[in-house]
Amino acid sequence: MKDKISVMIPEEELMKRVRELSEQISKDYEGQSVHLICILKGSVFFTCELAKRITVPVTIDFMQVSSYGDGTKSSGIVRITKDTDETVEGKNVIVVEDIVDSGNTLYFLLEVMKQKKPASLKLCSLLDKPDRRVKPVNVDYTGFVIEDKFVVGFGLDYAQKYRNLPYIGVVEEINE
Repeated sequence: MKDKISVMIPEEELMKRVRELSEQISKDYEGQSVHLICILKGSVFFTCELAKRITVPVTIDFMQVSSYGDGTKSSGIVRITKDTDETVEGKNVIVVEDIVDSGNTLYFLLEVMKQKKPASLKLCSLLDKPDRRVKPVNVDYTGFVIEDKFVVGFGLDYAQKYRNLPYIGVVEEINE
């Protein structure tokens, strides 16, 4: 079995959209600060590129939440495997995610975050697959709305592979 990957969103287009999202966040939080919660592992590339371009003060923390394992479809079981190190109470929190599809993981995570009493809570996702949504999740800052394909690159993986690709690609498995 060999994986064939076709480019869906090239690197230049990704970086242009990251700049636009950073500008919007900077404008929305002018005179304030933001606390980014990077959802590991997939959103680390996106979070770093976003944070570098936000012009208001930024702090960053990390959470790891999983519902995938090594498959291409969500298992539906959400686990927090790493919680934030710092309190979010009273902070302007932006949860940064690589992709929102079914919404199960983010719905659960945002409910947990609300209980921690942030001053504000928003969601920023590089990719959004609304056709797969089963839980109501509002994405405040969306990079790209994509069709229902399994994608990798720019942090997204397939069985821990392909995170380092500088573009978003679609995985197609072929037999040799």
